[in-house]
Amino acid sequence: MSTLQRSRPVPVAAPRPHPVRELLRFGTVGTLGTVISIGGANLMRALLVVGPVTTVLIPTMLSTLFSYLANRHWTFRHRHTDGSGREVALFFGLNGVGILIQALCTAFTHYTLGLHDALSYNVALLTGLGLASAWRYWSYKKWVFRRTARV
Repeated sequence: MSTLQRSRPVPVAAPRPHPVRELLRFGTVGTLGTVISIGGANLMRALLVVGPVTTVLIPTMLSTLFSYLANRHWTFRHRHTDGSGREVALFFGLNGVGILIQALCTAFTHYTLGLHDALSYNVALLTGLGLASAWRYWSYKKWVFRRTARV
């Protein structure tokens, strides 16, 4: 009778993509998230009688959920996760700052500048998304999807 043991495969760290590839993946997820945010915001603005900030907040929250899943499982899958709720809490907390940036841009345009037309609304949306995206990319890399140690 033979007592051969099966060897278990050694876990291999996922290969790190080139920084440009990582940025392109982040941009792809961001583009899809932008479609969700802007499309949803304009759809809500056209179909529902709610304020301009509400039309930004709800689609952006949906976009946030999509972005977390796509970034964790595609863009930053090679980066460390400890499996705890820390990463999720940080992601959504930092995203809350991004949502605040977007909402402030829309509120400023609508309430402070008094611009209520569709063009001004969409310029405010895009400005807020651009500023919030820069914040998100920097903060995700720094605090959420951290580098793994080289093996």
